[in-house]
Amino acid sequence: MDQRDRDKIEKIIRDRSWAHEKLSSAGSGVYRAFLEMEKAAYSRKALSKMHKELIAVGISLVLNCESCLEWHIHQALESGAGTEQVLEAIEVGIEMGGGPATVSSRFALKVLEYYSNAKPGG
Repeated sequence: MDQRDRDKIEKIIRDRSWAHEKLSSAGSGVYRAFLEMEKAAYSRKALSKMHKELIAVGISLVLNCESCLEWHIHQALESGAGTEQVLEAIEVGIEMGGGPATVSSRFALKVLEYYSNAKPGG
């Protein structure tokens, strides 16, 4: 991974934080409802948060949503997923999305490398 890749991932993180702050401080009811829905969707029921995040990785890959890939790969790792589990989720996304998903997998692999090489607490 080169510096441009790191910069792209870090920009996604900064942009998400900026938008979160803007929408929260504006009192957006729609955004607040989205956050509540997210909380409910990822709470542990029959599936653990980790397994739900791995599902989201595959869906994000098929949708070619780079911001989603960054978020859900990070969340999957934070929830206890290992590199191999994230790679398998990427592979399922490739299978479901066909050729176009192989293009999305390139970014997903860079995000996985970014977080795998991050220092603890970073």
